[in-house]
Amino acid sequence: MAGRNLSCFWEWGRKIVCVGRNYADHARELKNPVPSTEPLLFLKPPSAYVRPGSPILLPYYCHSLHHEVELGVLMGKGGSAIPQADAMEYVAGYALCLDMTAREVQDECKKKGHPWTLAKAFDCSCPVSDFIPKEQVPDPHRLSLWLKVNDQLRQRGHTSQMIFPVPYLISYISEIIRLEEGDLILTGTPAGVSAVQEHDEIQAGIDDLVTMKFRVEKH
Repeated sequence: MAGRNLSCFWEWGRKIVCVGRNYADHARELKNPVPSTEPLLFLKPPSAYVRPGSPILLPYYCHSLHHEVELGVLMGKGGSAIPQADAMEYVAGYALCLDMTAREVQDECKKKGHPWTLAKAFDCSCPVSDFIPKEQVPDPHRLSLWLKVNDQLRQRGHTSQMIFPVPYLISYISEIIRLEEGDLILTGTPAGVSAVQEHDEIQAGIDDLVTMKFRVEKH
């Protein structure tokens, strides 16, 4: 590691690599094909980060903003073409993350064959929790994620349901994009995604590890 303060990764991390459709139940709920051979990847910029205490801002062009709760994997050192067998040595820790999605914009992008940038990469599209050192997570595939909107449970899933596990994702991504210290990988969301409105309160957590809370506001 280069000695940076990894607990403040959102202040200097260079990219957010996101994995789509990594839970079969979520792919099916949106009537999408379930990946079987390769992960679906997209990117968010560092300006997507937002921390508890600051609001999630609705994009002015979005009329159906959806929440997607995810486990984030924080890279502790960089590398390319990382072997799966060594992948966990590159992990510094984890974070609870939300992949906020302008759903109707994404649907339109799919129809036109356009990239998902407008739907996924806007400012405040990646709320994140405090950093969780990897020593507190013996196995990232044995975690329970949940999300509530206005105290009503919307999502509950388990990381054992991921189609592509963490070591595979790190290896696969690093074959295409060099991963660097401070990069964050979002590993996909379980079923239960739904729309939020102005003034809604989103609460999310990983059982026995972390919770976070955000309010939704207009831009």
